[in-house]
Amino acid sequence: MVDFDTLQKKATLDNSVINFDDVIEAAKNKLLLWGMSEQQIRNINKDALANPRTTFFSTASGYITEQNLKEGDYVSEGGNIVKLSGLSTLWVEVQVYATQLSQLNKAKDVMVEIPDFPGKKIPGKISFQNPELNPATRINLIRIIIPNEGNQLKPGMAAYVTVKTGGVNALFLPSDAVLRDGKMAMVWLQTSQNKFKSVMVETGLESGNMIEIKSGIQQNDEVVISGAYLLQSEYIFRKGASPMAGMDMSGMKM
Repeated sequence: MVDFDTLQKKATLDNSVINFDDVIEAAKNKLLLWGMSEQQIRNINKDALANPRTTFFSTASGYITEQNLKEGDYVSEGGNIVKLSGLSTLWVEVQVYATQLSQLNKAKDVMVEIPDFPGKKIPGKISFQNPELNPATRINLIRIIIPNEGNQLKPGMAAYVTVKTGGVNALFLPSDAVLRDGKMAMVWLQTSQNKFKSVMVETGLESGNMIEIKSGIQQNDEVVISGAYLLQSEYIFRKGASPMAGMDMSGMKM
C-alpha cells in the first residue's frame, strides 16, 4: 500500500518526482562555490537556522595592504575586496645604468645588505630586468629576490646591493670622483700644477662608495678624487656650460 503523505511530499505541480538528495547536494555545492567551508555547511545543517551574516574565509594568507570596500558597499562578481601580500620573500628593486647591464648578466653572486640590520648580508638572485630603458636617464630597473626569514624585513626599507662577477681585475675610483648626468660620465685629471682637464670615462659596476672605470683613464693619470664637484662648479661659472669636452683650466688650487 502506498503512503499518500509520502507521495504528496515528492510531487510537484507538474507531477514530476524530486530527488531531494540531489537537491541538497546541489545546494551544498553552490555554497562551496560561494566560498563557504565544509564546517560552515555542517553548522547550517545542524542548527537549521538561516544567519543574516555569512563569514567567508580567504584561501590565501598574508598581510592586508589594501582594502577597497567598506561596510554596505556592493561587490560585483570578480571585484577586489582586499589586497593581500605575502612577505616570505621580497623584491629588492635596483636602478642601474645602461653601461652596467652587460656585467649584471654575468653576475654570479648578489649580496643584499640592509642598513637597518648592520652586518646582515642576504644572498639574492636577479629575477627580472626591465626590457625598456628609460631614455631620459639611461637607467634600467632590475629586481632581486631575497628570502625574508621571520618576516624581519619590511617593504620600503633601503638596501645596498653588491654584485660579484669574478675573474676580472678592474680599476675602481671613489664615486665622488666621477661626475654623471644620466647619459655620460667624466672625471677631472690634474695635468700639472693648478691645471686640470676633464675626460670622458666609461663606468661599470658600483660597490659601496666605489665605481668601476672601464675605459677613459690611462696609466699614471692623476685623478681628482676630492674636489671634483668644486672644479665642475667653477668651470660652469666661468664658461656657462657643462665641461663634457676636454679642456685645461688654470688657477684652481685644491
